[in-house]
Amino acid sequence: MILDVLVVGSLPVNCYVVGCESTREAAVIDPGNEAGRIAARLAELGLRLKTIVLTHAHFDHLGAARELRTRTGAEVIVGAGEEALLGYLAEQAAHFRMPPVEHPGEVRTVTGGDVVTVGTLRFEVIATPGHSPGGISLYLRESGVVFSGDTLFWGSVGRTDLPGSDHAALLRSLKSALGALPDETRVLPGHAEETTIGLEKEQNPFFE
Repeated sequence: MILDVLVVGSLPVNCYVVGCESTREAAVIDPGNEAGRIAARLAELGLRLKTIVLTHAHFDHLGAARELRTRTGAEVIVGAGEEALLGYLAEQAAHFRMPPVEHPGEVRTVTGGDVVTVGTLRFEVIATPGHSPGGISLYLRESGVVFSGDTLFWGSVGRTDLPGSDHAALLRSLKSALGALPDETRVLPGHAEETTIGLEKEQNPFFE
């Protein structure tokens, strides 16, 4: 597996480039902004973008999706339940006094239990609603990595005071879904530094 992270946008988002070493196909997870920079990194790594995955449909996680799709023809995937948020991207950005972002265009929706395949990589979709209605996390079982979006951070969780968020649902996602993963699983979040499931069970107050 090829794994690289670029911190993009005015609300710094971790954009992950994940590539298959044998086929050179790649997924980009949460391309929040700076499409040119993301495209350049793909080229540097010798990867062909096949799939763009949005862990959720907040404006800061998808600002570069439309341009990357136009450049490459990659499909855009989002969790079922995020469609309403996609319809209010301008309002989302305005709430944070940020410029509007482009709608990514046609999307394919997935639900928990689905698998997104990129080359030989198998991203298992875990439904993790709470921060948003249809938020998802992506688990690479063989690599021991989960991309948690804004569900789980180092020592914290995603905010639940936004339209469509649900604090009780987020706690269920945290404890029942992500908490069921092996303790050694690396957690690659939507913002800030990485952590592990085991560390978060020990020190994250939202696991109590």
